[in-house]
Amino acid sequence: MIEALQNFTQTLPEVVQWLAVMAIGAIPYVESHGASLVGVAAGLPPVLAFVLAVLGNLLITLPLILLAARVRARVTGGRAKELTPRQQKVRRAFDRFGVAGVSLIGPILLPSQFTGPALVSIGAPRRNVITWQVIAILAWGLLFTVLAGFGINLLAGR
Repeated sequence: MIEALQNFTQTLPEVVQWLAVMAIGAIPYVESHGASLVGVAAGLPPVLAFVLAVLGNLLITLPLILLAARVRARVTGGRAKELTPRQQKVRRAFDRFGVAGVSLIGPILLPSQFTGPALVSIGAPRRNVITWQVIAILAWGLLFTVLAGFGINLLAGR
């Protein structure tokens, strides 16, 4: 099955392969970790799959964080506002683990496309959220790229 996927992928122009991995990285719940896995399984070099998957994830997540920060500033005018039930859940995790913890363990439960904007919407500093979301996207993407590389080699008997 992996060999068939790789054979099919090799028939596509490189730019299509690259754009596909980036697009997959932009999908919530799939993100950099899923896209890097797909890229490696499709036959892309692991470093390239990692970079493309991370770029795809960041290209959607960062604008969403910036948009959420703008919306929060306009809606609240700098004042505290009442949180929705979903925001209260994020707030409890934020109070317990901080921006770093929520960003790093967040992808287990929610995609970065939701976690980052939610953190900003409850008042976490935009710069901290962006920094830790980038770190989390890189870390999860790297982890799954390495796992995919080992897994594909193991399945191929190399």
